Order: sequence, then structure tokens, then C-alpha cells
Amino acid sequence: MHKTIRIGTRSSELALWQANLVAKQLKDKGYTSEIIEINSKGDIVLDKPLYRLGVVGVFTRNLDIAMLNGEIDIAVHSLKDVPTDLPEGIVQAAVLERANFNDILVLKNNTDFLSSDNAVIATGSLRRRAQWLNKYPSHTVEDLRGNVNTRLQKLKDNEWNGAIFAAAGLERINLLPENHIVLDWMLPAPAQGAIMITALEKDKEILAICSKLNHQNTAIAVDMERQFLNTMEGGCTAPIAALATLGDNCVLFKGALFSLDGIHKLEFLECIPFDEIENAGNRCAEKLLENGGDVMMKEIKEAMNSH
Repeated sequence: MHKTIRIGTRSSELALWQANLVAKQLKDKGYTSEIIEINSKGDIVLDKPLYRLGVVGVFTRNLDIAMLNGEIDIAVHSLKDVPTDLPEGIVQAAVLERANFNDILVLKNNTDFLSSDNAVIATGSLRRRAQWLNKYPSHTVEDLRGNVNTRLQKLKDNEWNGAIFAAAGLERINLLPENHIVLDWMLPAPAQGAIMITALEKDKEILAICSKLNHQNTAIAVDMERQFLNTMEGGCTAPIAALATLGDNCVLFKGALFSLDGIHKLEFLECIPFDEIENAGNRCAEKLLENGGDVMMKEIKEAMNSH
């Protein structure tokens, strides 16, 4: 291939770091590339919670449009931001090896507030909010939007006790403050810590090149998590968490659904043999829906539609 591969990305520091990682991996395989920055609605509209923007794929849509218009060859995304149903004509070309999937709490001062009834934590994620309130029901959770740098600055500027971040994002751009704790009890978003490359389904040459960057074990795990998400939500933003980890003989799958206020929690845990992993994420979701998840999802959709 003689042409330069055009890599589409959002313009945040983290997004550019991810795009440059892909560029480096392509270079290591002998391919040249250039990075093209394209802003998303999710980067521009910062005064509303994400779930109120009313757009599935709020961080990916403009990159999808650029690809369909022939302006870029591939797009690089944080996989947890990518809708489980990709636009017609666009496919997953590769998933890079997963980084740290944990959430962390960046602290304003210390952890004394964890034993207090009154504390204020910031996050823009319904999943993190619900899990925090499930564990600390008397605490207050404030909405927090913006890129990583903006959110860290808001934590400094406000009287919050802490703010929740994905560990991978802060680690990738060397912004992880010493003053933090790992929330190893908090189940991550499906595909958290993984980077996805998308490309046009018809561009077989690009797909063949990207396949050389694919990390198979990560792809297996995140595919299961995204199947679970897809079957659970049916297009609705909800506090859904999932984590698949590959063992020697099976994939340990954990899935959970929370009510918006965090009071109610449904969990699923199963070790799935490797020869049964096809569509396993969908099956796990169906079991959770049958055990009360369908009622909880209906309540979540009604509550969000009333806002």
C-alpha cells in the first residue's frame, strides 16, 4: 500500500495520544499515516449531562460521517464510547490490547470523607454515579463533564471531595495524580480501557492492515461485554457494567445493572467455557433481564424520558 493512511480522531489530549499509538503501531508494520482531528458533539456541548444530549454515539458520529464522506480511512475511539451498533458500512477493524480497566477516585484532600454521611463526589457517568450511591447512599453526586484535563481542573476549582475517572485515560497521558485510590469494587463500563479502530466495510486493504494490530484476547473479552450491553439496553443509556476476564479454561464474566439512584442492583457472574463463548454476552444479559432486569430497565427508561 503506497498511500498514507488517514487516521481520524477527536482533538482531546487523550484522543490524540490514542491516535498516535495507532500511528506508531502502523509505522512498526511498515505503513505511513497522518492524523486528522475532528471534533464531536460530545466535546462541544459541555453544559448538559451526556445522557441528555439525546444522541447515541455522541463522541463518534462526526468521525463516522467523515469516514463515510471519504475524508479519513480509519477512526480511533475509546471503545467504551462507541455505540454497540455501528453505522451501516462501518465495521470494527481492530481492538488494541486493553490497558487498565479500573475506575479511580482522584481525591481533593484525603479519604476521611468515606466514613462520613456527607460527601460530594463528581462524575458524568450514570454507571459510576449508581455504583457510588449503592455503596455510599448518603453521599451527593455532582455531574462532571469535559475532557480529562477539564475535569481535573474542575475538581481543583470546586469543593468536591473527589471525582471518578477511568484509570487508563489518566495513565496514558501521565496525568494520574498521586492522590488517588483505585475503586476495585466498581465494575467498569463495557470495554473500558480498550481502543477500537473502525474502517469502511468495503475497504478490504485497510481492514487487512488493521487486522495486524488486533489483540485477540482483548477482542474476545470486549466483544462479550458489548454483547451484554447491547442486549441489556436496547439503545437506552443506563447504569450497566460488565467485565470479562480470560482464564486458562474459561472466561469469567461479571455483569451488573443498577437503578439510577443506586438503591437496586442486579448482578450476574458466570465462568463460560471457551467453546461456548459465541453470543455468551447476549445470553448473560438475557438471564439478567429474566431475573428482574427487564422491569428495572423499563423503570430507568421511563425515568430518563421524564427528564
